[in-house]
Amino acid sequence: MDKGIKDGATARAAYLGGLGIAIGGAILFSTKAVVAKLLYRYQIDAVTLIAFRMLFSLPVFAAVAIWQMRKGPPLSRADRWRVLGLGLVGYYLSSFLDFLGLQYISVGLERLILFLTPTFVLLISSTLLKQHISRRQWLALLLSYCGIVFVFLHDLNSGNRNVALGATLVTGSAAAYAVYLLLSGEMVRRLGSLRLVSYAMCVSTVACVGQFLLLRPVAGLIQPLPVYGLSLVNGILCTVMPVFMTMAAVERIGAGTASQAGMIGPVSTLFLGALLLGEPVTSWQLGGTALVLAGIYLLSKK
Repeated sequence: MDKGIKDGATARAAYLGGLGIAIGGAILFSTKAVVAKLLYRYQIDAVTLIAFRMLFSLPVFAAVAIWQMRKGPPLSRADRWRVLGLGLVGYYLSSFLDFLGLQYISVGLERLILFLTPTFVLLISSTLLKQHISRRQWLALLLSYCGIVFVFLHDLNSGNRNVALGATLVTGSAAAYAVYLLLSGEMVRRLGSLRLVSYAMCVSTVACVGQFLLLRPVAGLIQPLPVYGLSLVNGILCTVMPVFMTMAAVERIGAGTASQAGMIGPVSTLFLGALLLGEPVTSWQLGGTALVLAGIYLLSKK
C-alpha cells in the first residue's frame, strides 16, 4: 500500500515537473517578441537582429549537432537536402518574417497570429492532402480567427498604418512554420527531434548570417553593448532553452499535454508587453486572446 502511494506521488511529481518545464519553455519562447521590440529601440533592423540571435545560439546547436553526428549514422544525400530545406523554411524564413512583422504590430497580436500555426497545419492538410475537417475543427478555426480579427482591429485603430503589413508578414511566418511541421514529421521519427532540430538550426544560422553579410556592411556587427546583451538573451533564453525544455516536457508528459501547456504563451506575451514595453492591455485584446485560446484548445482535443 505504502509503495503504491509512493509510486503515485512520484508519478504525480514527475508530471507536475514536466508541466512546469512546458509552461516555462512556452513563456521563454514567447518572450522573444518582447526582446525583439527592445532591440528595435537601438535602430537595428530585422536582418541584423536575426543574425545576432542565431550567432549567439549557434555554439549550443553546433555542439549538439556534432554530438549527434558522432552518435548516429551519417545522413543520406536525400536527407541532407531535406534538412537543408527544413532549416531554410522552418527556422530561417519563418523567423525572418516574424521579426520583420514585429516592426509594425504589437507583441500581443504577433503571438496570437503565430499561435494559429496548428490551424494552418490543418488547412494545408485539408487542401493539399485532402484530409477531412470535422465540425469541431471548423468551430475551432472560426473561434481562433475571430479572436485574431478582434486584436487586429484593435491594433488597426491605434493609428499605426502598417498593422496590415505586419500582420501579413507574421501570418507568412506562421504558414512557413506549419509547412516545416508537416514536412518534418517523417524525419523526426527517423532521425529524432534533437538531431533534426540541431542540424536545421545550423542551416538556418548559415542562411541568417549569410543574408547579413550580403545585405549589410560588416561594420553593422559593431553595436552598443545592450544590443549584445539582449541578443544573448534572445539566442539562449528565448531560442536554445525553449527548444530543449519543450523536448524534455514532451518526453515527460506527452506532446498533447505539452502543446496545451504552450497556450500560456500568448497570455504571457500580452502581459510582458504591458510590463516591459508599455503596450496597453485592453478588453478587445483579452477577448481576442480568449477566443484564440478557446479555438486552439478545442482543436487540441481528440
